[in-house]
Amino acid sequence: MSHSPANAIQDLQSLDAKGGVNPSISDSSTFAFAKAQDMTDTFAGEKLDAFLYARHSSPSNNELCHALSRMENTEAAQVFASGMGAITAVILQLCKSGDHIVSSRTIYGGTYAFMKNFLPDFKVNTSFVDITNLDSIKSAIQPQTKILFCEALSNPLLETADLKALKAIAEKHKLTFVVDNTFTPLIITPTNFGADVVIHSLTKFINGSSDTVGGAVCGSLDFINSLKDVNNGAAMLLGQTMDSLRASTILKNLRTLPIRMQKHSENAQFLAEKFEKEGFKVVYPGLKTHKSNAVMSSQINSEFGFGGLFTLDFGSVDDANAIMEEMQAKNLGYLAVSLGFYKTLFSASGSSTSSEITVEEQAEMGLSEGLVRFSIGLDFDIERTYTIMMQCIKKHIEFV
Repeated sequence: MSHSPANAIQDLQSLDAKGGVNPSISDSSTFAFAKAQDMTDTFAGEKLDAFLYARHSSPSNNELCHALSRMENTEAAQVFASGMGAITAVILQLCKSGDHIVSSRTIYGGTYAFMKNFLPDFKVNTSFVDITNLDSIKSAIQPQTKILFCEALSNPLLETADLKALKAIAEKHKLTFVVDNTFTPLIITPTNFGADVVIHSLTKFINGSSDTVGGAVCGSLDFINSLKDVNNGAAMLLGQTMDSLRASTILKNLRTLPIRMQKHSENAQFLAEKFEKEGFKVVYPGLKTHKSNAVMSSQINSEFGFGGLFTLDFGSVDDANAIMEEMQAKNLGYLAVSLGFYKTLFSASGSSTSSEITVEEQAEMGLSEGLVRFSIGLDFDIERTYTIMMQCIKKHIEFV
């Protein structure tokens, strides 16, 4: 039977020691051993199933790790205090001084800044490429390249990575293929197309309530154990530990993710089609006009659609800002960064979540100052939402 990420979530079920239908929250920073030798073996890396210290693992965090690894069809997972904690730990675990990364040029601004500005001080350099141009990827690979990095659906331009083709390149050159799946949980299962490591910002769709910051890494048992190694594991030594209470709340919210993702996608598809018919410059992977619609269609778990994000280009940043302020005043959502909330969130990416990327590089990749990224919420009456959005737009720009 093929892997179903929704069934993997639905089948999560366990009773705690007191019969609770939700796992008890582990409220301990340290854990006792029945035998001194067990502690010695754990520190030596010879006993991997023991709870040692909450920075290493805890019962609550392990419950969430188990759920996420089942969802992404991997052997194991590790959770972090933020999505950037997950990203930086993976990169620093895989790359040493003198190594090289090939990355998509359209990625989250924090990831870009880490690769572009932070890593070179440690003699780890990155080549940023158009991830949809396979020749540019191949030409960027060097003898010291260790990672091929991309987002399954890129931030903020919504470019779709051809995961199968990228895996073939990574395999040929013996690279670790790392995929950030934050925008498309359940929609895409990167391991189905050969991803070695899958990263999530749990802050976004997976948690879904904009009240928690968290990250996750899903991969092989060997890789996750290497992250947790007490001597040289990036997760263990850099200390980006998720709190047990946060892990328990994310696990509860994860159970409604299939229903939420369907509604996010349904609403975004409806609005994108409407705006396209009106002549707006709209980018959404579910539209036939999206340059990678065919690739996206071949990779999605179709019951979850094409995701909850699209972009509209209003031409100038002044017009974009005026329209967003008007939409917020009309209770359509919030002028805010992030995504995956039950209300719609919108921001001008060039001056917010992608501001770490220089203006020149933004222009080169096609990120205009008036481009607004929308994370569409769970609105029940999406036709009403569209009508009010159009009223806000017409108030501030000439509409033909």
